Amino acid sequence: MRNFLTIKEDFIKYKWYLITGFAVLVLVDVLQLIIPRILKYAIDSLVGGNAQPGMLLRYALYIVLIALGMGICRFFWRYCIGGTARRIERNLRLRLFSHLENLGMKFHSNTRVGDLMAHATNDVDAVRRTVGMGIIIGTDILVLGSLSIVFMVLINLKLTLIALIPFPLLIFIVLRFGKLIHKRFEEVQAGFSNLSSCVEESVRGIRVVRGYNQEQGEIKKFLTISRDYIKRNINLIKVWGFFFPIIFFFANLSIWIILRYGGVGVITATISMGDFVAFQSYLMILVWPMIAIGWVVNIVQRGSASMGRINKLLETPLEIKDTGKAKIKKIRGVVDIKSVYFSYNGRPIIKNISLHAEPGKKIGIVGGIGSGKSTLVTLIARLYEVERGDIMLDSMPIKEIPLETLRRSIGFVPQDVFLFSDTIRENIRFGNPYATGDEIVEAVRLCGLSDEIEKFPNGLDTVVGERGIALSGGQRQRVTLTRSIIKKPSILILDDALSSVDTEKEAEIIDNLSDFLKERTTFIVSHRLKSLIDADEIIVLQDGEIIERGIHQELIKMNGFYANLFRLQQLEEVF
Repeated sequence: MRNFLTIKEDFIKYKWYLITGFAVLVLVDVLQLIIPRILKYAIDSLVGGNAQPGMLLRYALYIVLIALGMGICRFFWRYCIGGTARRIERNLRLRLFSHLENLGMKFHSNTRVGDLMAHATNDVDAVRRTVGMGIIIGTDILVLGSLSIVFMVLINLKLTLIALIPFPLLIFIVLRFGKLIHKRFEEVQAGFSNLSSCVEESVRGIRVVRGYNQEQGEIKKFLTISRDYIKRNINLIKVWGFFFPIIFFFANLSIWIILRYGGVGVITATISMGDFVAFQSYLMILVWPMIAIGWVVNIVQRGSASMGRINKLLETPLEIKDTGKAKIKKIRGVVDIKSVYFSYNGRPIIKNISLHAEPGKKIGIVGGIGSGKSTLVTLIARLYEVERGDIMLDSMPIKEIPLETLRRSIGFVPQDVFLFSDTIRENIRFGNPYATGDEIVEAVRLCGLSDEIEKFPNGLDTVVGERGIALSGGQRQRVTLTRSIIKKPSILILDDALSSVDTEKEAEIIDNLSDFLKERTTFIVSHRLKSLIDADEIIVLQDGEIIERGIHQELIKMNGFYANLFRLQQLEEVF
């Protein structure tokens, strides 16, 4: 149960629910064991010829009352234990989700979404079953099993010892099969992760799939992974399917022993008919704990395997730790990048970059594909941790600023825009949940979306669909830009934020934002150099290093990378 240490605090938190449920469950088991004793007295009185109608009615009434008590108690143990298992499931899923939300970009870049979905659904559900059914079945094994044997011993010790002959072999089989079940279930969960990832990627990339006419290829890929998942399940079922018949065999072997030797005892009058029926009843009750041993081993092994997978995620260290202790609520926007280096998976991306920016200044960042433009601006937002060097905000090391303050003060519009499957209004409000209707309308106007949104049937309340599929690429970018604008950040980072917008619309938006940007430090990554003409400084990156820097006119005079690219774009506009 080492893997379940992660939810130890939940057991402590809900201990009284568990204790109450356990106590009521024990009471149900004890009540169940009283019924064979009542049957013994009733049958012995019948066989002995001294039974009276009133006596038999009284025995019947006892059984009815016990059954009623068991029914009421079953409700309470289900509520206490089953309900607690659900609460623990909720807390574990919330803990896992919170941890995933705080893990860094490196982790999410290297981890498949399908794997994470499998952890948050199948694995958490397996843990819940272990907590709930594991406690219930485990209690039945201990209480029903041990007390049944005690009552059987009280009836006839010799017959009990003979009946329990199959038990040592049964325990060996349970332990042997338990390890195998654990291994096979881990393989099943890994197969489910593969299947989830395949479906998630195919659905997410449905436009690409259809655009390249690869529907049949994706179906074949899914079929291959699905067959592998089925194969893994069948391998588990083979073990499980062989396991339970063995348990039933030994349970029925004990019943055969009782019929063989107990029947002889009744014939020879060494035990009474009532004792024989009671003994047989206790043995039948004991069959369930015998079978339950296999069941609980299966459940615990599945839960342990799932908890191990969840623990592996929960133990993944946070790349970006909130170590900031500075009591600062807002950043003014003075940015100092000092000799910064950054590598990704051992590959140098940013090399010795230094930069200074102040509120009201606009910094342009230009470079070829893979030059490190996007990486540089993500370092400013502390989405990645710098390897060497320092990034200072308002003369304060970025690591000393609380993450909540840092992220609240930065508006980041990345290349790969993302919209939630909600309305345009709620996607915008995601940047500032307290934004008023007028603020949203004004932000929409600044980003050049007003006319287009007015044409939508429900205006701002139009649902954009999965990842904003109902909108064009340019509209998605502008909604994302609006989401950042409405934060009123001190630092605004635009990473090719208007690449899907035509030149005229881009110029309109930049003009609209001119007053808004006067009070903010702005970083613009763009492949359209025309939008950077009025920038206060432009840096040109190549292989992670600054090869040119200055204002537009200065860079043109250098006649280097920037000047050549600018002339090339002018020719493209002409033709």
